[in-house]
Amino acid sequence: MFYVAIVRAQPGDTTDSLIRKFSRKVISEGILSELKDREFYKKPAIKRQERLKIRSRKRPKII
Repeated sequence: MFYVAIVRAQPGDTTDSLIRKFSRKVISEGILSELKDREFYKKPAIKRQERLKIRSRKRPKII
């Protein structure tokens, strides 16, 4: 799967502002976190545990 973050230069944009826009876009689209997540192989059981952990955090607590 390929991720592409495109930033178009507007008139008057400096290279520094374009770099800032690009890095903000990469972070907001989650590309960097996805790359870090895929850096090492994870067993399917570990992936399942992580999914269950996330799901339990999102579930509303009933008192």
